[in-house]
Amino acid sequence: MSTERITDDLQRLLALLPALVQDALEPDDRRDQLLEVVLDLGRVPEARYPGRSIALGSRCLERQDLQEVVNRLGQFGADNRAGIERTLHRISAIRNRRGEVIGLTCRVGRAVFGTVAMVRDLLDTGRSLLLMGRPGVGKTTALREIARVLADDLQKRVVVIDTSNEIAGDGDIPHPAIGRARRMQVARPELQHQVMIEAVENHMPEVIVIDEIGTELEAQAARTIAERGVMLVATAHGNALANLIKNPTLCDLVGGIESVTLGDEEARRRRTQKTVLERAAEPTFPLAVEMHTRDRWAVHEDVGRTVDLLLRGQNPRPQQRELLEDGQVRLVMSEPSELRPPQRRPALAVVPMPDPRQGRTSSRRAGDTPSTDAETHPVDGDAVATQSPSTTVADLQVLCCGLSRQRLEEAVRCHRWPVQAVDDLADADVLLSVRQGLGRQPALRRQAREAGVPILVIKSDSLAQVERALERLLSRRRSASSDQDPASTSASPDRGDALAALEECRLAVEQIVMPEGRPVELLPRSEAVLQMQADLVSRYSLSSDVYGPSDQRRLRVFPP
Repeated sequence: MSTERITDDLQRLLALLPALVQDALEPDDRRDQLLEVVLDLGRVPEARYPGRSIALGSRCLERQDLQEVVNRLGQFGADNRAGIERTLHRISAIRNRRGEVIGLTCRVGRAVFGTVAMVRDLLDTGRSLLLMGRPGVGKTTALREIARVLADDLQKRVVVIDTSNEIAGDGDIPHPAIGRARRMQVARPELQHQVMIEAVENHMPEVIVIDEIGTELEAQAARTIAERGVMLVATAHGNALANLIKNPTLCDLVGGIESVTLGDEEARRRRTQKTVLERAAEPTFPLAVEMHTRDRWAVHEDVGRTVDLLLRGQNPRPQQRELLEDGQVRLVMSEPSELRPPQRRPALAVVPMPDPRQGRTSSRRAGDTPSTDAETHPVDGDAVATQSPSTTVADLQVLCCGLSRQRLEEAVRCHRWPVQAVDDLADADVLLSVRQGLGRQPALRRQAREAGVPILVIKSDSLAQVERALERLLSRRRSASSDQDPASTSASPDRGDALAALEECRLAVEQIVMPEGRPVELLPRSEAVLQMQADLVSRYSLSSDVYGPSDQRRLRVFPP
């Protein structure tokens, strides 16, 4: 087993305890994996281990026993914590109303080497990292080793903000477990946010390590530090990111949450109420780790994307990592959670068209305004292709007009799409613009028309509009490349394409045609797949027909 555990002189901690407790902990098997010793007035002392606890003797503790321990320790800090110099042990006091100590929690501090292997690759990225987990799961232990690896192995300038002397031990000389990292102590816990800013302003660190961010001021200080380009490694109490989202004090660590009022069209498209929650900004910590146990962690490599999914009612799938006995890290495949169904509507190619049997025209959804320009193609709220656009051969070169390039890059980063923003029309495959954008730049519009560069017009520069536009562009590009491939014209349909086509047809029938009584036009498919879709429609006792030219044949499904 390559994971090495170093106990920081357990004997020095035991020497402070009452004689009856020392005698009870004398056997080696009672010292192994010891987490803490609990001393409460009028009760039998208790030793706690992972998953169990045992009584130490049968005699209840008296006030004199506790006072002897306090006298050996010395003065407690403002946070009711004390330590043993140059060790990682921590003793916390419980006081009565008169300020007298009536209970002690003596926690064993250990420096454990090997756990950093779980996130070693994340440290190389230089991005800020947040560790979460229940108390006692090993957050501080992991934080201590991360500080050592960043300072010694990666040669970073690391400053540890040690509010309770829990990371680098008690005393003025830090414990060797943090390596070459420097340690700044905090006089009072409520001053931690000030010391965080002081560290950046005075000591020029590349990395700041913080234990237990727990107040709004500390969360704001963390964002200020991150915006200055300093890497942060911190811990926060909470089992998962979902807990931080619900915590109004700490939610800024993951981007903050704001209430947004949707327009009628967008609310109908999402099938939600008009007031929804959305992420307010980029997360302070782009990386996050949920520590479920000491040897099983869940890694979120894109916290912003995870928060967006949670706010939309979808379940993220973090990367599960497990530390084996030989020190190797194994990736564990996680099954998709079925706790909550997605609230977002499945992406369907829904195109309203005249109903030939009833002699009426299906109403277009609110906001689906046609364009008057022959070369522009507005994106309506429902016209989104179901085919994955991530399989294109080369990056799609997009020139933005009237919309933020950062918004485009955010959509590309979230979905990992093969799209690249360019600054020159000569390099662009498509010109993406908002409605008023081309009106302000008529020269660019004329140049695009002369160069034959397609123009795609969207209603606004919101993230949802940009995502739908890119998805449609990539889907069309993929379809065009498939049409040029002779293998795609085979009479035998690809199994993956056939399954996707049948799922598209099923969703269209069950969510639009039957409940809303509206006809639906599906995506273009091969003849074999069209026949499979028509057979599926007939099982619902519905009628369908095939429309379009030979290279764009598609199925229309009509309501009963």
